[in-house]
Amino acid sequence: MTRQAFLARLREGLAGLPAHTIAEIMADYETHFTEGEAAGRSEAEVTAALGDPDRLARELRAEHGLRRWEEQRNPSSAGAAVLAILGLGAIDILFLLPILMGVAMTIFGFGVAAVVGFFAGGMVFAAGPFTDPPGGPMAAIFFGLGIMGGSASLGALVTIVTIGLVNALVWYGRLHYRVLKPALEPQASGGVQ
Repeated sequence: MTRQAFLARLREGLAGLPAHTIAEIMADYETHFTEGEAAGRSEAEVTAALGDPDRLARELRAEHGLRRWEEQRNPSSAGAAVLAILGLGAIDILFLLPILMGVAMTIFGFGVAAVVGFFAGGMVFAAGPFTDPPGGPMAAIFFGLGIMGGSASLGALVTIVTIGLVNALVWYGRLHYRVLKPALEPQASGGVQ
């Protein structure tokens, strides 16, 4: 593969990342080719040492998503990290995606239950003094506060579980990358010598 073809496929695989990140990565790989030519290696030898540009782009996208999650812990970066990990382990999607979808839907269901419960508790709390509930208005107020407190606790638990799940996926992605990295390094060291 030629230098131009390798860099074009790498750039295509990086589409969607911020422009400055793509520029930095492309400059880094341009440097690999420049140094390889200075060392007397052909473009084909350098591309063989660097590996498949599509796989390399997936790994770089995954690493970018993981770094973004570590810097900004918000739903957007969590989604980016999860998608990056799924993109890295394309074969694992057949196994991992159904499990993740089930877990995500369960977490979503508990989150919705927490929000609905909180508002229902608020309605009981607000309506208690104006209705004739069993036990009197104070019982309704305390019952409403109890429902709201339980729902807030459920919401906090859902948040903790979600953060734990995203951290577990980040760990999985890093482990996956560490498993793949030795498979790529012998090619790189074999081409350098």
